[in-house]
Amino acid sequence: MKSGRRRGRTILLRFAALAATLVGLGLVGAERAAAQIGSDRYSSIVVDAATGSVLEAANPDALRHPASLTKLMTLYMVFEALRDRRITMDQFVPVSSHAASMEPSKLGLLPGTRLTVEEAILGLVTKSANDAAAALGELLGGSEDRFAQMMTLRARALGMSRTTFTNASGLPDPDQWSSARDLAILGRRLISDFPGFYPYFGTRSFTFQRRVIFNHDRMLETYPGADGMKTGYTVASGHNLVTSAVHGGVRLVGVVLGAASNPERDAHMAALLDQGFEELDVPRERRTVVAGRLPSLVSAAHAATLTLQPTRARGVGIPTWAIQVGSFSTERAARDAAANGRRAADGGEVRIEPASQHRRTVWRAQVTGLTAAEAQGACAELSRRRSACVVLRADPRQVASR
Repeated sequence: MKSGRRRGRTILLRFAALAATLVGLGLVGAERAAAQIGSDRYSSIVVDAATGSVLEAANPDALRHPASLTKLMTLYMVFEALRDRRITMDQFVPVSSHAASMEPSKLGLLPGTRLTVEEAILGLVTKSANDAAAALGELLGGSEDRFAQMMTLRARALGMSRTTFTNASGLPDPDQWSSARDLAILGRRLISDFPGFYPYFGTRSFTFQRRVIFNHDRMLETYPGADGMKTGYTVASGHNLVTSAVHGGVRLVGVVLGAASNPERDAHMAALLDQGFEELDVPRERRTVVAGRLPSLVSAAHAATLTLQPTRARGVGIPTWAIQVGSFSTERAARDAAANGRRAADGGEVRIEPASQHRRTVWRAQVTGLTAAEAQGACAELSRRRSACVVLRADPRQVASR
């Protein structure tokens, strides 16, 4: 870890570094960047997901409107209900007139129709669907108002002392508040409490009622190692983002609140995460590294989902997940790596497939036929061994990432 000199950087220097990054990316002028970062609604924080140590922070405890970051708490409540078997993935969620009336972004649900819990989850993590969020709230709480009270109580129990929820979606409400620190706590708990469900946040797209729904979160495409969380925006909140990324086996959780635009928000997040990894002496990840003997890291932000035919109904305990453990210059090296991955997963099937990369053929090593928990556990074990691993959702309703 760096010396105390780096830890002791002033807020002003951090702001200057972020502004310089934005200017270097050609996104904004220096004056606008500085004004945005110093605005009265801006907050940010970056924490080590394993320890909770704060690496960078600006106004982390100031009250802010969370916007659609609220859905992180909605999903926490849903995952908790799934874990406790109070609901199931294939259970139908009724759609009331109230839920259907939610403003966009939405799936366009009609009163009296139904969708499954899993479809609602996918709608939240990709399109940030307000109608699906309200429907889930009514399913778990009886009414959205009651569910919001449950959300607040659970948030306080998690240590989110400055958070109050008033709805399941994050649609504007003057009484709905949170803070960057509280949202970082929530992000860490989603990862640690629900390792089998966390990969849903990396969903690039899914098909719903013959429509392909793409994820709003561009960090999945642009920042190496980013594998999820959530975007949010209202006029009152500005552009918000929670991102988790892994470099060299180290996971960080970042929160940016109150940015002036999506590009500025994403650039802030990238700069803060870079600073956080630098603080921990973790080298930056490249997008794809090809090696003859060692597994190449195929970033979670750029791993394509698989297209497999499931043999039975989907669910968190059903083997519709896979892991990818690298891309190799020879089929034999890929097969050896996949066999190692299968041992880490204690099951599954080895899958080797050729792919074109930089005008040459590489071999992708995968283990298929895993449950979500098995895939996450295998990657955790391989990460401890400093081996590359990416969890893949093997679901025919999803399409390969662009």
